Amino acid sequence: MPSLSDFPITRRWPAEHPDRIQLYSLNTPNGVKASIMLEETGLPYEPHLVDIGKGENHSSEFLSLNPNGKIPAIIDPDGPGGRPLPLFESGAILMYLADKARRFIPADPAQRWETIQWVFFQMASVGPMFGQVGFFNKYAGKDFEDKRPLMRYVDESRRLLEVLDRRLAGRTWIMGEEYTIADIATLGWIRNLIEFYDARGLIDYDTLANVPGWLERWLQRPAVQRGLRIPSRDAGNVDR
Repeated sequence: MPSLSDFPITRRWPAEHPDRIQLYSLNTPNGVKASIMLEETGLPYEPHLVDIGKGENHSSEFLSLNPNGKIPAIIDPDGPGGRPLPLFESGAILMYLADKARRFIPADPAQRWETIQWVFFQMASVGPMFGQVGFFNKYAGKDFEDKRPLMRYVDESRRLLEVLDRRLAGRTWIMGEEYTIADIATLGWIRNLIEFYDARGLIDYDTLANVPGWLERWLQRPAVQRGLRIPSRDAGNVDR
């Protein structure tokens, strides 16, 4: 039967606890989806810092797990059928962990698919659009004289926030009173947009009626506060 040692990534990031889920990540908006979900579920895991600033995500070892070279990625030594399961793409990881833990995704089939559609909304729209705001407002794109690309992504990001704001009217979480992977998928990107990307004023964040309170409720969760720091460049690996 395959073991963790059969995965080339473990030669660069050895597992001290091979019986735990191995998380290869960094605390970016996509990375914290996995760490927060693992903290929320209580599933045993071992985090490994993959420093994308140093290009470690393009190393042959990391690419052997995720050929797309993006974090996060995991290996569950106790996957389906008791066999190790390697997995990448943060949305897929959230869905897998929700099913494994039987938490944070509704049991009712119709509500389950409604939750999944909001995860896909984040993956297909929120992440890509917010990321472009970050590029054009904070990174290399900020030096472009033509501000039309920035404003195109600012306008689209504001539109997406308004979609979420309408959805949250009268709701505590995206799915109502039940906190789910739809919230975990999305809220880290909102936090990043207004804080790290310095776009709070650009997108008129404080004029939204429901999104700010939703973000604050999320940030009050202890598992969220832990997961936001795992793994980080400053803290290194945290053994949990």
